[in-house]
Amino acid sequence: MPHRIAVLGCGLVGATMVRDLAADENYDVIAVDADAARLEQITTARRIQRRVADLSDQKEIRALADDADLICGALPSKLGFAAMQTIAASGTSFADISFMIEDARAANDAAQQSDATIVYDCGVAPGLANMCIGHAAAAFDVLEDVVYYVGGLPYARRWPYEYTAPFAPSDVIEEYVRPARMIENGTVVTKPALSEPELLDFDRIGTLEGFNTDGLRSLLDTVKATCMREKTLRYPGHCELMRVLRETGFFSDAPLQLRDQTVRPLELTSKLLFDQWRLLPGQRDFTVLRVVATGTRGSQRSTLTYELFDEADAESGEQSMARTTAYPCTIIARLIAEAAFQQPGVHPPETLGRDEGVFRSVLEQLKQRGVQLTVSETKTE
Repeated sequence: MPHRIAVLGCGLVGATMVRDLAADENYDVIAVDADAARLEQITTARRIQRRVADLSDQKEIRALADDADLICGALPSKLGFAAMQTIAASGTSFADISFMIEDARAANDAAQQSDATIVYDCGVAPGLANMCIGHAAAAFDVLEDVVYYVGGLPYARRWPYEYTAPFAPSDVIEEYVRPARMIENGTVVTKPALSEPELLDFDRIGTLEGFNTDGLRSLLDTVKATCMREKTLRYPGHCELMRVLRETGFFSDAPLQLRDQTVRPLELTSKLLFDQWRLLPGQRDFTVLRVVATGTRGSQRSTLTYELFDEADAESGEQSMARTTAYPCTIIARLIAEAAFQQPGVHPPETLGRDEGVFRSVLEQLKQRGVQLTVSETKTE
């Protein structure tokens, strides 16, 4: 009997989840979105059930949870936490990519009581990056220094932003506004987002610029390291442009009175950037992830490097950022459904990375989908 899996939110990433799950005869897929036209655009080889629902309504979320064996979440950040709380109480297991500001682990007690296994932040970063860091933490006796760089970009550098986003500009802007937490000398410190830019070279891409963002999230207290930080990658110059907009007030959510109108600068900016940041038809993108972890086993010091480079699928047309965000979530959903990972409660992805068998299974299933993450080790002393 096939498992029934509901996918909540069928934008670019959610639709990719639906297609991936629907290709597997072990799953019957329910695609759920508030927009009927968006649902009709999803094409799959196997039949799927399309359901229009208000995903801000917790009664709708609960009804979907009661009708499914497992749920994959691809909701906007403002809807993610409320949906997770409802699903945790329902007893239905859940794999989620919603980049919520709230701490998802607040739903842990409800999930444990209902016997639901929930894994959140299941994308590329957070997600795969966390798994790599969890894997490194398990490999070393002492984890000294960790940094990860991640970015999704178009090959064509279109002025003025040289950037495209597979999700709402407001969610990207949030990364540029929220202070970046990191670990220095064993202590959590905070620095402004977009700070400490540095240039890095990548094969097949060239020079990119990394800057501080608040992507460590659960890693701040689940992994013990002397130093740890996350940097987002963009083409050189993007960071400075975003700082100018932020410092001028274009990213502010505070109401601004203009004659007889009240405007929130963030809403206006997001509206203006939506078309500017949209990937144009035929435009190809790529995703790059580099995790560098240095530590010791006994007296031996070495560095583990995890590298991912992916580009848009030429045959299907699927964008790279959609693929690399969706596939980790659908793979984790399969692991839960098949009891390869089944622990009641709410778990960050680094928990899965600590399990060598689970980590290798994720890498192998990614490879089957044309997404390759390599692991190498070099002795540093």
